[in-house]
Amino acid sequence: MNWNDVLDYASKGSPEPPRRVEKTEEEWKGLLSPEEYFVTRQKGTERAFVGEYCHRHDPGLYACRCCGTPLFDSTVKFESGTGWPSFTEPVSQDAIKYEMDTSYGMRRVEVMCNVCDCHLGHVFPDGPPPSGLRFCVNSISILKQD
Repeated sequence: MNWNDVLDYASKGSPEPPRRVEKTEEEWKGLLSPEEYFVTRQKGTERAFVGEYCHRHDPGLYACRCCGTPLFDSTVKFESGTGWPSFTEPVSQDAIKYEMDTSYGMRRVEVMCNVCDCHLGHVFPDGPPPSGLRFCVNSISILKQD
């Protein structure tokens, strides 16, 4: 996967998800803390350098906080210096949903869980090889699986 693939998904549609999890806003509010709900369901952003997984590099998978779908492997996690966990690629091509985000006068690609539409963060074309991608993710949007 490379930046052109990301742009294609953002403009033409993301891969089909392996399954779908859909809940009402009230159901999500009942399952998540107010901060989790704000970031994952309302497309918020946690403060830089405070997230649980910002500096941790334990081996294992990182899954969606909302539905448990595996999203990223620790072997592709790197220290980007941005204040949020960063990964070079998802665990599978159908794990992530991509959409253009023009909020705040910027043009970015938002990344979400493809199964439940949980807001994860954004992807940028300034990551290390081999993909050159940096999936910049809110710690509160993911859970570490052992």
